[in-house]
Amino acid sequence: MRRLTLATAITFIRILLIPVFMFLVSSSLPYGDTAAAVIFAIAALTDSLDGYAARIRKEVTRFGQLVDPLADKLLVTAALFTLVEMGRVSSWIAVLIVGREFAVSGLRIVAAVEGIVIAASPLAKVKTTLQMVAIVALLLQWPFGLVLMWIATVVTFLSGLDYFYRARGLFG
Repeated sequence: MRRLTLATAITFIRILLIPVFMFLVSSSLPYGDTAAAVIFAIAALTDSLDGYAARIRKEVTRFGQLVDPLADKLLVTAALFTLVEMGRVSSWIAVLIVGREFAVSGLRIVAAVEGIVIAASPLAKVKTTLQMVAIVALLLQWPFGLVLMWIATVVTFLSGLDYFYRARGLFG
């Protein structure tokens, strides 16, 4: 049995913060949205922190490469579904973003069967950052939140196309 790396522990913390976020955002507690936005932001920041820890400590693992993007997808999906329920995001935006995540995950599975690891592209990293910032802005009801979400949606779509374009050799 392998020991738990620092990066994987940080990823697990991100996953454990999701129910805390969901509780706060759905509660009627005073400042619940603000507290939820803070928890979401902390969880989002752990995404950079776990990758940094893995690289600096030379503890990059296949498990971490699988669980880290899964944790991001769970966090973003939970937030998007909540924002749709609150009426702050259109359902088609959530479906497009979540659909892209499923499609790229499927592509990664196909590649893995072929022994190929598809790392996150620079555009995908921008996509993730835009999504996280837009979600925090929408939770806090900042006026530019919806504009940020539109931009994040376009970049999400383009990054999905980029993944499939770069992996086109897998389909022949």
